[in-house]
Amino acid sequence: MGPRRRPLEGIRVADLTIVVAGPTATGVLGDLGAEVIKIEHIVARGDTSTALPKAPHVDEDRPYNRGNWFHDLNRSKKAITLNFVVPEAKELFKRLVAMSDVVVQNFSPRVMENHGLTYTALREVKPDIIMASLPGFGMDGPMRNRTSFGPGIEAVTGLGDLTGFPDGPPMKPGNFVTDYTAGMMAAFAIMAALHYRKRTGKGQHLELAMRDGALQFIGEPLMDFAMNGRVQSRIGNRHPAMSPHGVYRCNGEDMWVAIAVGSDDEWERLRSALGDPEWARDERFATVTGRLHHQDQIDGHLNEWTGQRSHYSAMQTLQAAGIDAGAVLTTSEIGTDPHYNARRFMQPVYIPEAGPIRLSRQGFRLSETPGEIGAGPNFAADNHYVFRDLLGLTESEIADLEAKQAIAWRPVTQMGRL
Repeated sequence: MGPRRRPLEGIRVADLTIVVAGPTATGVLGDLGAEVIKIEHIVARGDTSTALPKAPHVDEDRPYNRGNWFHDLNRSKKAITLNFVVPEAKELFKRLVAMSDVVVQNFSPRVMENHGLTYTALREVKPDIIMASLPGFGMDGPMRNRTSFGPGIEAVTGLGDLTGFPDGPPMKPGNFVTDYTAGMMAAFAIMAALHYRKRTGKGQHLELAMRDGALQFIGEPLMDFAMNGRVQSRIGNRHPAMSPHGVYRCNGEDMWVAIAVGSDDEWERLRSALGDPEWARDERFATVTGRLHHQDQIDGHLNEWTGQRSHYSAMQTLQAAGIDAGAVLTTSEIGTDPHYNARRFMQPVYIPEAGPIRLSRQGFRLSETPGEIGAGPNFAADNHYVFRDLLGLTESEIADLEAKQAIAWRPVTQMGRL
């Protein structure tokens, strides 16, 4: 049996993405074997590296290569620099596009338009190119040129308004949910476009507005308003049709267990797991409707029971009885969780100038073409590979481009940004 290939080997991606959503998409493609060439502006990295925790290895000469988050988001990629303010840099980019299969960018529409690098323009360079655009609000509409990070998207989609407790303000989810999911959606759509091109020989422009992607999270509230005129509100950890449903304090500092009971049969199993206490025999709790009307009382009793147990013990007791329950784990507990470690989710990667760090693998596995995590790129690490080996420039031409600040090997002082 020969070596297992990664499924996207032979695909080249010109990656103009920044921050989270775009790099997430191209990181998936890179893990699956695509040659992803990340194109950075020549100004020092700042979008996902300098303000966040650094890798432990110290290289004071090039600290910009030590951003943990940057390497996680940009794993399995190569890196070059281009300064689109200089016309020669745009020409180099077009030459790279002519040798690529996919271009991915997550700027607002005006950026590529201002640089004359729209899908229409790139099709003249490579007729079957696939271009994926991930603007915050879409390629058209009155908000097309606005930019946003994930928390802003969560606010303007109503997701933030639905997150939180009834007596508190709107809240953002615990992580950049809409960024990461937009990236995964984009990777999926890019692979669909590659499949279409393989069948037809035609490329296409793929648009994934982050706001549109995030709206899929609140489909039920949107439908409820459209059909019934009801505006759903924050309900914390509760559920509109299940009770009890929430997180309950356990023995230990800030330890919790999540419990969900979806039917009367599950309620009977919960009663049995609790030892059938007298309070649980209350007829008001016998039906879902009754339990929904008396959640405060039920939660108070459940907190008394969970408060005498560890979150793992409560989880195991309830799961053994067929109840949906899960210990609420901290990130440090996840790192020592036996099941998590048995599945080797975090994998060691050595990054020059940053040292050994552990990166998360993709959440999916392919049995025959599993892919692998590659190191994130150091700044301008692949300038020679792309400019000399792929594009055929001479050393003197490369030196001339550097002198004009069209490219750089080290971050330069502040200039105009894209």
